[in-house]
Amino acid sequence: MNRRDRFALLGVILVAIAAATLWLVPTGLSQAPAATLKTIKGESVELDDLRGQPVLVTFWATTCPGCMKEIPHLIDLHETFHDRGLAIYGVAMDYDPPNQVIEFARVRELPYNIALDIDGAVAKAFGDVMLTPTTFLIAPDGRIVMNKIGQFDHDHVHAEIERMLQASHAG
Repeated sequence: MNRRDRFALLGVILVAIAAATLWLVPTGLSQAPAATLKTIKGESVELDDLRGQPVLVTFWATTCPGCMKEIPHLIDLHETFHDRGLAIYGVAMDYDPPNQVIEFARVRELPYNIALDIDGAVAKAFGDVMLTPTTFLIAPDGRIVMNKIGQFDHDHVHAEIERMLQASHAG
């Protein structure tokens, strides 16, 4: 391996380390931020108004392969837990054209709430979310109990939501 190849390899390794570090950095949020979610149905929902129930907020884009892989899991979580109080909001990133998001949700018949973040305010409130998918699971008391950049572990999230719902009914 000549010197130029070693420098190229070193560059690739440094970029990979930087990307992995960025991928794993938590937002530092411990409580759900104050944010207004504007759905494609024209509703405005204050995140604070959802206190008392578990909420899953996932930042996504119609062009994100990882987001597409999560959709069946989000649908499953919605179908399993919606009637028991879980609210799911898929927040489309500000670079995703609203008409494309609306059409995507219509064609895919997404049963959970889809919100547009046209000005990026919701992503900023959640710690400047830039990568998709990024998912936050919020407990009924407003604590962020999970923050995952990249695809979430469906079984872990399912179990955590079940635990939250059982605890809220036991208390």
